[in-house]
Amino acid sequence: MKTTADKITPVTTVSPAYAGIDIGKASLDVSLAGQPPCRYANDPAGRAALLTALKKLPQPVQVICEPTGGYERDLLAALWAANLAVSLVHAARVRAFARAQGRLAKTDPIDAVVLRQFGEVFTPAPLAAPAVERERLAALVQRREQVVDLLAMEDQRLAQSRDKAVLKLGQRLRKTLVKQLEELDRLIAAQIADDATLHRQSERLQEVKGIGPVTAATLLAAMPELGTLSRGEAAALSGLAPYNHDSCAHKGRRTIHGGRKQVRRVLYMAALVAARYNPILKAVYDRLVADGKAKKLALIALMRKLIILLNHLLKNPKFKLA
Repeated sequence: MKTTADKITPVTTVSPAYAGIDIGKASLDVSLAGQPPCRYANDPAGRAALLTALKKLPQPVQVICEPTGGYERDLLAALWAANLAVSLVHAARVRAFARAQGRLAKTDPIDAVVLRQFGEVFTPAPLAAPAVERERLAALVQRREQVVDLLAMEDQRLAQSRDKAVLKLGQRLRKTLVKQLEELDRLIAAQIADDATLHRQSERLQEVKGIGPVTAATLLAAMPELGTLSRGEAAALSGLAPYNHDSCAHKGRRTIHGGRKQVRRVLYMAALVAARYNPILKAVYDRLVADGKAKKLALIALMRKLIILLNHLLKNPKFKLA
């Protein structure tokens, strides 16, 4: 007679085949276990050929690659469209991993091999495909930031210009940039208003005094995970988690590093406002300064409290601010 235990079928999980891909402007260097690295063109035909080769593998595939400032976008879109898992890993971590192996040489094929091995050792989580609405918002916010930077540079040049013709040309360019900034603000506002989730989250973030429409839009675009993170993850992802530097009796200075610069940039301005006009956060800032904390460090602590609070608000819609 068969028992219940006899009827249980063991569940077996198939490990993915990791594919390390070093992404360049013109080429994709690919490494698969047991095969020499190969190269595909980073164009529609090359990406199609790569997808065909990956789909022929007997195991599910997980691609491991690094952010490259934009050259990875078409590949990521193609991988997601083909329902293939992909992970974007931090370049500094991969380089440290290569050095730990004693691998000091650096070429595109070697980088592809290191990326594959990094995936096999650390099994990073796949990256979910972004929603189209968030992707467009991110593109608009990024362009807005670029225009703001251009305006700052142009103002600097105008302040140093003496020739009338040069001044006239600079002022004309500045007017064009201001118009583009105004247009981008309208497009960002419309993008948020047209999406119920983005609109609700933007309104929720702006419940905190010091968070305005630009900061809210930037956070939603650059940190779409906001509202799903733990306190520590929110601080680390924004680059505001303090790291210890201790050894034996020596207590080193805590420092912050890494994280998303775009997020940290808008949080700095938000913290400046909150330190003056948000009653709760102003009290925290004043207490830190009164305790001997340097003003800049007190401001960083305020930024950390802000991102943790904002994450909490999105995670708990029913939570009411005092």
